[in-house]
Amino acid sequence: MLHATLKQLSDGLATGKFSSAEVTKYFINRINNLNNSLNSFISLDADKSLAQARAADALRAAGKAQTLTGVPLAQKDIFCAQGWLTTCGSKMLSNFVSPYDAHVIERFNAAGAVNLGKTNMDEFAMGSSNETSFYGPVRNPWDRERVPGGSSGGSAAAVAARLAPAATGTDTGGSIRQPAALTGICGLKPTYGLVSRYGMIAFASSLDQGGPMARTAEDLGLMLNVMAGFDARDSTSLQRTPEDYGRNLAQPLAGLRIGLPKEFFAAGASADVIKAIEGAVAEYKKLGCEIVDVSLPNMALSVPVYYVLAPAEASSNLSRFDGVRYGYRAKDYGNLAEMYEKTRAEGFGAEVKRRILIGAYVLSHGYYDAYYLRAQKLRRLIAQDFVEAFKQCDVIMGPTTPSTAFKIGEKSGDPVQMYLSDIYTIAVNLAGLPGMSIPCGFDSNGLPVGLQIIGDYFSEARMLNVAHQYQLATDWHTQAPKNIREAAS
Repeated sequence: MLHATLKQLSDGLATGKFSSAEVTKYFINRINNLNNSLNSFISLDADKSLAQARAADALRAAGKAQTLTGVPLAQKDIFCAQGWLTTCGSKMLSNFVSPYDAHVIERFNAAGAVNLGKTNMDEFAMGSSNETSFYGPVRNPWDRERVPGGSSGGSAAAVAARLAPAATGTDTGGSIRQPAALTGICGLKPTYGLVSRYGMIAFASSLDQGGPMARTAEDLGLMLNVMAGFDARDSTSLQRTPEDYGRNLAQPLAGLRIGLPKEFFAAGASADVIKAIEGAVAEYKKLGCEIVDVSLPNMALSVPVYYVLAPAEASSNLSRFDGVRYGYRAKDYGNLAEMYEKTRAEGFGAEVKRRILIGAYVLSHGYYDAYYLRAQKLRRLIAQDFVEAFKQCDVIMGPTTPSTAFKIGEKSGDPVQMYLSDIYTIAVNLAGLPGMSIPCGFDSNGLPVGLQIIGDYFSEARMLNVAHQYQLATDWHTQAPKNIREAAS
């Protein structure tokens, strides 16, 4: 069971090889044994998880099972789940038990999936290393002195360490793809609007997008089949005909045009990362793909554009956390204004405060046109670059991250260097495109390298096909950290 994929667990449940209660107990035991050394989970409730598992077994016995019925999953602690502590990695919500389910949680519940627990994350999804969490940093299973990436680092570490077969994440500037790359798993950020943001605690509303994290492209498709769907409660949710995202997995890749942007291979990425990416491209050539040189001339602007727009939206979204209606409230204050000030000063961490201040500044009178409006215009240019590139190719490939996992604390004193960890992923969010990361090798220290695959709008099925065919030809996605043992179960 240790290395079983979602598909294998689903098949095993269908044939009666094991029950959902047995599978759920297995992963609960692994979490209890290993989570102290990884810090990948914030909230656990074995009774709730096992109750869901027993209900799933009853559905299966009644012949009412769906593909993921009885399969246990971990949920990023940014998704509200009724009756579960939902903290978003912040002191501000450290006492908040959600009274309702996010749309994503509703859909997994309707599918009969089991919630193993809520995973650790950068505070309010603001971070690239999972070091900003109020609950402490998550540790990378490949090297516990290193970060797992962020903000979905808890989900990534849980999947890599086999504490869960799959997990949900969210991606605002690379927060699914970047931790997937640093922990050697697969992660998919869907087209903006494909997955509802209802009940997903907001960071930057025009960029946030929920998505799946698992060990294979096939499993990502199974999860996306559940997660995607129209939701009238989210004004940005897209009304589209439901589709099976795994329908093209077996399709050969002969004739596929892969675009390699020269900007992805300029100075900045480590030699080990580039070597692994070049090895992956060579493998795709063997599969019959055609390599096309493309350019994304405005990609260099994506980091400064993002760090104007995302903090601006965050400063607005986080204004609701004031100690009045829910969440943390300062104990000592003399009046309402002081209560607001002390609550926010005590409840938010340093990175969240930094982004709120930046956001308030760029939206302030006299600076809106100079910063925010100009950034929106540049965002359109970045999106247009992708439009032009996709006239020449079917998918775009390159590194997910400029380096492999760095040590905990290595970049925490230099916010700009931390922000540059997402230099290859941010443009995808600004354009609203789908992007994914899959394992494609290791560096000289034995740390995973991620290959980023970017598709045109609504091309998730094609991207999963491209990833799946590569995984049939290679075994990078099957590799596990050497210190993760069956004995820890």
